[in-house]
Amino acid sequence: MDVLITGASGLIGTALREALIARGDTVIGVSRDPNVVELGPETEWITWHQLQEGIDRSTAVVHLAGAGIADRRWTPARKRELRASRIDTAGRVVAAIRDTTSGPRVLISGSAVGYYGPRGDEPIDESGTPGEGFLADLCRDWEAAAARSGVRTVLARTGVVLAERSGALPKMAVPFRLGLGGRVGSGDQWISWIHLDDVVHLILHAIDSELEGPLNVTAPQPVTNRELTKALGRTLKRPTVLRVPSAFLRLQMGEGASVVTTGQRVLPAKAAESGYAFRFADVDAGLADLIG
Repeated sequence: MDVLITGASGLIGTALREALIARGDTVIGVSRDPNVVELGPETEWITWHQLQEGIDRSTAVVHLAGAGIADRRWTPARKRELRASRIDTAGRVVAAIRDTTSGPRVLISGSAVGYYGPRGDEPIDESGTPGEGFLADLCRDWEAAAARSGVRTVLARTGVVLAERSGALPKMAVPFRLGLGGRVGSGDQWISWIHLDDVVHLILHAIDSELEGPLNVTAPQPVTNRELTKALGRTLKRPTVLRVPSAFLRLQMGEGASVVTTGQRVLPAKAAESGYAFRFADVDAGLADLIG
């Protein structure tokens, strides 16, 4: 199988490339980074200008491109960049798929649990309605752009990805290792987390199965920020008595602080119904595997 991946040098893209190559698939990576070949010589790297050529030769497309949501303060310019990096690129991918006569049979397009907006304690599966706020609007428009592909399309609403070397976990672990870890705000906000291995294997499952439409890419046991804090403290054998005030985060991050001060209790109903077996359903097991 020939699989084209946008965002192929990112956290999920890199792990997915390795898994595809390990099982014998051919990977076509799309990246703006001129030095990206050094990151994956077993991948055929192309530029965005070569997108149509790559899609013409692909069996499946995985669209993961997008600027980091929590990397910078959400200024008006940054919001435009976040939208363009997802919605505009999704439009380009979809246009290329619609223009090909021999291209992919399936599109897996990235999205996020932010689609649901802040929802308190309400458990949400894929039938959940879109929420309110910038992130919810971004995800809704991102998915709408991808849904026009004309081929089987899976909208991967991904939660907080826990990985060993990059992403949220290493940043979270630093203050904990120093004995300065603690919950954010009240600690009652839900975190729909998932181990990187399960992200990759759920995407592979989506490619290989007949899944279609929204797919919650989250572990089956979401936790509150308070529970994650305690689990991380247990794993690192460090105290977790401190608290980061929500007001401090809003001062530092502006509107973007909502990513960590609010949350969603998201359940992967379609993954379970389709027979997917999670490798890490419990957050303690996931953390132990990554940093234990």
